Parts: sequence; structure tokens; C-alpha cells
Amino acid sequence: MGREAEYFSKDFDWEKLKQEVESNPSLSYHFQPFDSISPSLPSPSQDSQAWNQFHIRHSTGRFFKIERRYLLKEFSELLSCDEYSKVLEVGCGNGSTALPILRGRDDITIYACDCSNEALERANKMIEVSNVGSVAHRFHLFHCDFSTNGFPKWLACDSCQGNFLQKQHDQFSDAEENKDTSLNNSSSLGERKCCTGGVDFVTLIFTLSAVPLHRMPSAIRECFSVLKPGGLLLFRDYGLYDMTMLRFEPDKRVGFREYMRSDGTRSYFFCADTVRDLFTGSGFNELELEYCCVKSTNRRTGKSMHRVWVHGKFQKPF
Repeated sequence: MGREAEYFSKDFDWEKLKQEVESNPSLSYHFQPFDSISPSLPSPSQDSQAWNQFHIRHSTGRFFKIERRYLLKEFSELLSCDEYSKVLEVGCGNGSTALPILRGRDDITIYACDCSNEALERANKMIEVSNVGSVAHRFHLFHCDFSTNGFPKWLACDSCQGNFLQKQHDQFSDAEENKDTSLNNSSSLGERKCCTGGVDFVTLIFTLSAVPLHRMPSAIRECFSVLKPGGLLLFRDYGLYDMTMLRFEPDKRVGFREYMRSDGTRSYFFCADTVRDLFTGSGFNELELEYCCVKSTNRRTGKSMHRVWVHGKFQKPF
């Protein structure tokens, strides 16, 4: 099993970690009430620009995972689904989530979006150089900030999807500058009343934490709206008391459990109850929800690192 096995481990108890962290005086600032009178938050365009710069800085090297190999074991529904199922990947980054899905099923179609054009370019290149067969007809990128603009209308309608794919042919490399308007503008496809289709799966893999907390409910409702009845939303993101949360200095707090890095990108750290409230409050049924607790060791320093992620599966009612 090697490195894959570590993603399924319960190396430590989350409640015990909670007690240890909250009893440490040097970490108490993480749990203090946050003053709501704070500087205005960046606009959505500033958020997108921050992520663009992030992907440019990390365009080389090994910062990103090449492929999330654990994905199909954690979310085996992606392997056992019906033929020709459709997946919406929200916040595709460099394509590390899409790649194992495309490898795992040769009849699945992925529609992948990101608020960063730089990320879309990286994802396109990664999939192009992979050895995945027939990928040109199964992997479709579009620019979208689902937390502010919502998804384009064609996502919920088979007919509109067909129109989009025809327009998209050979467009990615030729019209990158126009992607914001041509692919995310519902008026470009016309207002239709045939939108009874949708996607079978939505993946939110380390994406929702980058959305400001006050925009999360509307973002999740957007995901709900494009799923078919019975469709699944597959979720994984940063959990409360994760090592990366505890590394933030007090001046990086921009909200309760919400932080902003020096490069302008943000991160929220979820507890299971918050995830439950967000998704069930948007109409989803909870199927699975748990902490994934992994203990690893820094090879250079020998220090233990406690990683915490929240894993969830939610279903749109039939």
C-alpha cells in the first residue's frame, strides 16, 4: 500500500488533539472571539488574482501533488457509478484531482472550473501530457468563481452542455482571455427552460476553505443546484487543529478559524459540525462525515506533524 495507506489511517484521536491544543497557552489566540470590526476583505477579483499569483509562483517544483491517488479509495462511488457519468470538479487547481478520476474510468466526463486562469492552464497541460486515453472528449475546463457568480446555466442541462462543448472545441488555447465572459455568461447560451439535467457528482477537494466564510452557504447552494436528484457531493478539506492552522500567527487571522496568508490567499479550518450545518442547511442529506487524522514525520527535522482533514459525502434528495 505504501504512501496511499496513510490517507486512510486514524493515527490519533481528534478529541485528544483538541484537548492538547486548547490547553496550550501559546495557541490560545486561535480560539479567541474575533473582532468583527476589521479591515474590509478583498474583493472576489482580488481573491482570483491572489490565486493566479499563487499558481505562477508554484508553477515549477513539487509543491503540488501530481495526482491524488487516494481519491478513488476514499470516494469509490467514482469507480462504481453508471456509465457516462458526469463530474463537476470545483476548484480544479493543477488537475491533481481530475487525473485519477479520468484514469479510473474511461467513460466518465469531467467539467472542471477554477477562479484562476493560471490554474486552468496548468490543469490543461497536466492532463495533456498524461497517458489517459480519449481525454480530449472527457475533460472540459471553464473559468468560474462559484462563490460569487454561480455556475453557468448549461451545467444543469444536457442540451446546453452540448452547445458549450461545441463552442469550446479548440478554444482553450486560442481564447484564454475571453474565458471569463464566453464560458461563464448565461446570456451567451440564452435563457433556457430545459435545464432538468445536471451532473452526477460534484467534488469539493480542498476548495471550500479558500472561500470567505460568509460566501460559503451560497456557494454550496450552487453545487446543490447543478446536481441531479440523487447526485453526490464529495468533500475533503482542512480540519480544525490541523498543523497548518496552528502555524498561523495572530496577525493572519481574518475571522474565527479563518486566516489569510501573506500572498493574499485564505484558508478556513472546519469542524465536523460546521460542515454538517453548511451542507444540510443547503438541502443535502449527510451520508458520511468524519475527521481524517494522519500523523507524519518531517524527514529533515524528525518532528511529528498532525494533519487533520474533514471527509464527507452528501446527497441531493431524490
